[in-house]
Amino acid sequence: MTTTLLPAHLAARLDFAIRLVRQCGELAVKEAAQLQISAKGAHDVLTQADLAVEQLIRFEVTKAFAGDLVVGEEMGGQDAVGSAGNFWLVDPIDGTANYATDVPRWCISIGYLEAGKPVLGVLFDPLMNRLYSAGLGAGAWLNGRPIRARSTSALNGATVELGWSPRAQPAAYLGKAAALLAAGCAFTRRGSGALGLADVAAGRVDGYAELHINAWDCAAGILLVTEAGGQANDFFTPEGIRSGGLLVACAADLYPALQGLMAHTP
Repeated sequence: MTTTLLPAHLAARLDFAIRLVRQCGELAVKEAAQLQISAKGAHDVLTQADLAVEQLIRFEVTKAFAGDLVVGEEMGGQDAVGSAGNFWLVDPIDGTANYATDVPRWCISIGYLEAGKPVLGVLFDPLMNRLYSAGLGAGAWLNGRPIRARSTSALNGATVELGWSPRAQPAAYLGKAAALLAAGCAFTRRGSGALGLADVAAGRVDGYAELHINAWDCAAGILLVTEAGGQANDFFTPEGIRSGGLLVACAADLYPALQGLMAHTP
C-alpha cells in the first residue's frame, strides 16, 4: 500500500510492521516443526511459538521505536497504557488452536493505536501468503492491492462468521446462531477472529460477529474493515481494550441489522 497519505511517524511504523510481520510469519512456520503445546484454559492453548513471536515483536519494536509500548496477548502490558493511549497491540498467533492442530487458518496480527483507537493494522497469513495492511484514511490493502467490503444490505442471503470463545455462554452463542438462520443468513466459524475480519474487508463474507473478543484479536482487523468501506461497533473504549467485548463488523449497509441482532437480549 502507499504510505503517502499517512503522517511520517505512521508511515515509518507501517513500513516497519509490514517487514516485521513477515519475519514473524517465518518464525511461526519454523516453530511449527517442533511444536510444544500447553493449556491456558478450556479450549485455550498456548504454544512456544506464541511466546517466541511476541518476544520477537517486543524486541524489534524496542529497537526501532524505543519509547513505544507493546501490549500483547501472552505478555500483557495493558496496565502500562497511559491516558494518551498510544501503543502497539499484538496477537502473536491468532488462531492458536488451528496452528496447534495443523489447520491452515491462523495469522499474526499487529495493530498500532493512537488515543486508544487503531490507526495502523497489519495481518499476515503466511500459509496463504496474504499480507493485509491498513492505515487510517489510507485504505485497506491485500498484498499491495486495494480491497473493499461487500455492499450487502440484508441478512437474508448474507454470510456471517460467528466467532466463539468460552467467555460466552453456549446458550447465548446458539441463540445468535439460531437468530441468524431465522433471518435467512448463513453462518460459519473458522477459528481466527483476525482472519474473519480480513475476510470481511476483502469481500469474502458479509460480516463477522462475536459476543466476546479480546482487543488484540481484532485491533488490526477492525481497521481493515472500516478502511475497506465496512462498519464496526465502537469496540475501542477503555473497557474494550482492558477486557474485550462484543464485536460486530460487516458491510456498512448490513450493520444496522447485524448489530441489532447481536445486541438484542432475548
